[in-house]
Amino acid sequence: MEEIRQNKYHNNIPPSKTNQSLPKHEDSEDCEAVSLPYRIYLQSFTETKTQIFRYEDRSKWLEFILKRLRESGLLDQELIEKYLRHQYRRMCKATTVENAYRTINYFLTYLKNTTNRSLKEVTRNDIEAFVEYEQDRRLKLSTVRLKLVTLRAFLRFLIEEEELPHEVLARKFTIKLPEALPRAIAPCDVKQLLSVVHRVRDRALFLLLLRTGLRIGELLNTKVCDVDIAEHKILVYQAPKTSIGRVVYFSDDAQRALEVWLKERNPDAEFLFYGYGGRVMSYGGAREIFLKYLRKAGLSHKGYTIHRLRHTCASELLNAGMRLECLQNLLGHSNAEVTRRYARLTDKTREEEYFKAMERIERGEIDGDY
Repeated sequence: MEEIRQNKYHNNIPPSKTNQSLPKHEDSEDCEAVSLPYRIYLQSFTETKTQIFRYEDRSKWLEFILKRLRESGLLDQELIEKYLRHQYRRMCKATTVENAYRTINYFLTYLKNTTNRSLKEVTRNDIEAFVEYEQDRRLKLSTVRLKLVTLRAFLRFLIEEEELPHEVLARKFTIKLPEALPRAIAPCDVKQLLSVVHRVRDRALFLLLLRTGLRIGELLNTKVCDVDIAEHKILVYQAPKTSIGRVVYFSDDAQRALEVWLKERNPDAEFLFYGYGGRVMSYGGAREIFLKYLRKAGLSHKGYTIHRLRHTCASELLNAGMRLECLQNLLGHSNAEVTRRYARLTDKTREEEYFKAMERIERGEIDGDY
């Protein structure tokens, strides 16, 4: 990596534009951090893209992505399009193909700015330098790893198509992620948060996240017809992240909040929760709502995110005695190891064994000098 550092790539890359934070209007419809006219403009673009990605006709969103590619000015567009169409034929989701395009676009822009070489001239050192550059930007390791995995899949395709030499990926290069524990919200903080949520829609949204363990994207994609009030359950026909369907359940307090919201909401709206103008609520909109209530509850300094409601649900279910296999199915984890992280967080047996042993140590019932 010393050879890579000597390239001093930072001097060759134009400085990125800093994100200008716009004034926040906490009393606005969806707590968006922009003024009303500009918010409508931003939402119209976002919703257009969101609606295209929801089309049952998959060719619609493919053309949307390919149009952006043609307007990008990138070199070797025919190779990029070939790969994107390959993903499309493999039945990849729109978000997967979109992420592939964005990663390829970013990598080739980086390559042009630092080496002025084309895609067919890429080397292993270029990949490692790109990864180092992304790490130096202080992105999350999971984000950098995802970009590397996406880029490797693209380059592997080109190698199989004999567009690149196999030496480019001759030696495997991976990023090891730390196995961090999931972070739940403390019970007292959950009560404090819910105590300031008086708006009917928002209370139903938070309680469903807290009681079902749904990912925020899954709940925002839920339609009214997917909800069975009498049976206390929601049908997730195809999870946006895993493409796997499952059934989740909700508690009595979530049912009561949901019943009040169903009486108040627009009956013509297709999705259970919606934002300004009846459009599909975006993740950014839901996040801003959550942050607003954190500020009202005096909890903004604790760094809670809306995804923590899912972690809290999982932790509480394990503490209440739910088996790990059942929790895995409820959360929609394809890998049991992911669910086992919650077991490490809520392992009461280990906790009891520790304090039992420590009592013996404190009473001096073990051998050894100090």
